[in-house]
Amino acid sequence: MNENIKIVLVEPAGEINVGSVARLCSNFGLNEIRFVSPRCNVVSTQAKRMALKGAALLEKSRSFYSLLDAVSDCTRVVATCARIDHGEIPLEGPSRALPWLLDGVDNGSVAIVFGREDRGLSNDELLLAQRVLKLEMNSEYPSLNLSHAVAIALYELQRFQFDFASHSEKSFKNILATPLQLGDCLEDAEKLLIDVGFLLEHTSKARMSKVRALLNRSEVRPEEVSLIRGMIRQLRWALNSSRS
Repeated sequence: MNENIKIVLVEPAGEINVGSVARLCSNFGLNEIRFVSPRCNVVSTQAKRMALKGAALLEKSRSFYSLLDAVSDCTRVVATCARIDHGEIPLEGPSRALPWLLDGVDNGSVAIVFGREDRGLSNDELLLAQRVLKLEMNSEYPSLNLSHAVAIALYELQRFQFDFASHSEKSFKNILATPLQLGDCLEDAEKLLIDVGFLLEHTSKARMSKVRALLNRSEVRPEEVSLIRGMIRQLRWALNSSRS
């Protein structure tokens, strides 16, 4: 698989799971695992024993304080979700989310994010991704073991990658804004909208989450984020000038 594909595990708690994921990454040719505030020792003897040849990936892995830090350099991010109480965040199957991810690998780093073993990813974390992947399971018990979810996602990813190799043209060419670029822009917009009275502080987070979800679906590009930020700066300047 492409070296630009990163696997991100958020707060993994089980050393056996961590080792199993490292082994899977080695099986499927991925060369980087990123951890967000791991709750176990990711380089323990038990983890490396389970990882087998994937132990080298654990040794060179990086840990981050937050998910935003972990995917800040990724132009395309797919998060995984087993919950159905996800609010307005649309869910997609592998046939839509994973080919879309693969279309971005030639333009830089992309990531697949997996949540905590006990409760997955929060809605705020899901909003950092442009696509949310749901693996269809029995509705009475939809939750998968972490390493099993990774195995299915990587198998599907490899299958779609083989399909891509047989086609000379790709359908997506845009380099998308990273979660960090989009987040900084939305933070500026939120402050301005509160200042002019369009948003209230106690409801601004929920309303801006809807804006982020909209922009994620729109596949906003870096130059478009720059345009929006320029508009915000000009509006801020005009507002301050009118008050002076």
